[in-house]
Amino acid sequence: MKLWPAGPLYQALLVMVAAIAVAAGGYFVYRSWFADDPACAPGVSERGPRHECVGITDGAYAYDPSLKEVTKRIEAENNWVEKRTKGAGASPATIALMIPMISDNPAEQHEYVEQVEGAYLAQYRANHNTNRQPPIRLLLANPGRGYEHWPVVAEQLAQAASDEKQNLRAVAGINISLPETKAAIGHLTKRLHIPVVAGPMTADDIANEKKNPHRYPGLARVAPGNADQADALASYGKDIKPAETMVIEDIRDGDNYLESLRKRFEELADGAPNAPETFRSPPDFNDEGNLANDFHQMVPDICTSAAKTIYFAGRPVQLRQFLIELGDRNCNKHYTVITGSHASTLTVDEKFADHWDALTKGAGITLRYAALAHPDAWGDRSTEKTGGSRAALKELTSLLPKVGATPSDLVDGRIIITYDAVGTAVEGIRNDAVGKVRMPTLAEVADNWLRLHGTNRVEGASGWICLDQYGNPHNKAVPIVHLDPRKKTAVFDRITWPADRAPDVNCSIPREG
Repeated sequence: MKLWPAGPLYQALLVMVAAIAVAAGGYFVYRSWFADDPACAPGVSERGPRHECVGITDGAYAYDPSLKEVTKRIEAENNWVEKRTKGAGASPATIALMIPMISDNPAEQHEYVEQVEGAYLAQYRANHNTNRQPPIRLLLANPGRGYEHWPVVAEQLAQAASDEKQNLRAVAGINISLPETKAAIGHLTKRLHIPVVAGPMTADDIANEKKNPHRYPGLARVAPGNADQADALASYGKDIKPAETMVIEDIRDGDNYLESLRKRFEELADGAPNAPETFRSPPDFNDEGNLANDFHQMVPDICTSAAKTIYFAGRPVQLRQFLIELGDRNCNKHYTVITGSHASTLTVDEKFADHWDALTKGAGITLRYAALAHPDAWGDRSTEKTGGSRAALKELTSLLPKVGATPSDLVDGRIIITYDAVGTAVEGIRNDAVGKVRMPTLAEVADNWLRLHGTNRVEGASGWICLDQYGNPHNKAVPIVHLDPRKKTAVFDRITWPADRAPDVNCSIPREG
């Protein structure tokens, strides 16, 4: 029985069909093995329409050229830890720094480099400046822009936590208050039972509290929340009259930082004669959008109002746009603009570099904000007797040359607060390492947050970190700073306290009323 008709025409057709099949098969093999290979490096793969390299690395891979130098140092330190512990019967503990490490925004690039540097310096200090055990490995976990790909990274972190060679015991860093970070923290703490130490994150609703003490079991925070920042600003500005205030607020949904800042500033401005002026930023708050026009239209109404103090609830790009427009106002009135800690980005924003004069035009503008940390808070001129440590800041400053940084790089607070976040994670891991060194369980590390107060407080470079029963920093020092247009930097004003007074010498946490 013949399957194909005889003859040269049909034989040629058969050869052509076979050739097409082989080519197609080869193409699909190529597509599967090479062209669509998502791997950027071991543990790191391309995700999403932007083909971002997300995942976890021990320093063998740099997510961005700007991270190359500090990533090499982390890889070298991890290799040193591995050689030190190999055959010694001791296992290192691992901490993962989880922050976005890819951005098209130069200011954000500058900030994540500083955060990785702060994490590395905390790792280095833990391994070389103390004799305590276990040694510390550091992983870099990139969840992508806006934490978009956090589920992929969370799964890798879970594997690292169950791997006895890696012994992941905490995730640190979390730096942006967004619904994605809220979901990531909830998944890490509640479902995977991995302890988390948040760094620059300040939203009030991503925290445990009296009403919901186990919302995020195992979450600790080292930065004062927006409510604490607002209380500290209120303490500093006791002479501000609500009748002479106005709120300018971003009403974009889906941003926890904005939501909590709006709430607190509206409370501080209770009694203001004018309703808040509102605007809506683009979905990606780093986009310029067309908001300069909106702010331009707001300025005449601000001028005709009784406002002298403006509470600005917005992200840095929009703050920059607002200040430039307010600087070009026609009325000869001085304004004080008060905002949250994310304003520190202006000090490294290249697009603000040529617009510092916006603060000096006419009667001038004073931009004041509650910083996460500032090097002068515990410098040689500090007069505070409790709540912070000159020695802790001095030790961090002495480590800066290891990443090619200088004390001026501490001004925006990013190195300091991330150094303290990783340092707090180290303290929690090592609390059980007394006598015979053993690896604490994830649950034990989470429970150790409950011990980090009183005499067991963390001597942070940003100030004392005294965690309450919910894992929040109690009465944490809040440096109030303002932007100096002549020095083009953030200048320290003074320390303030959410409780309106410094903690006692024992960093005691009073009983709730």
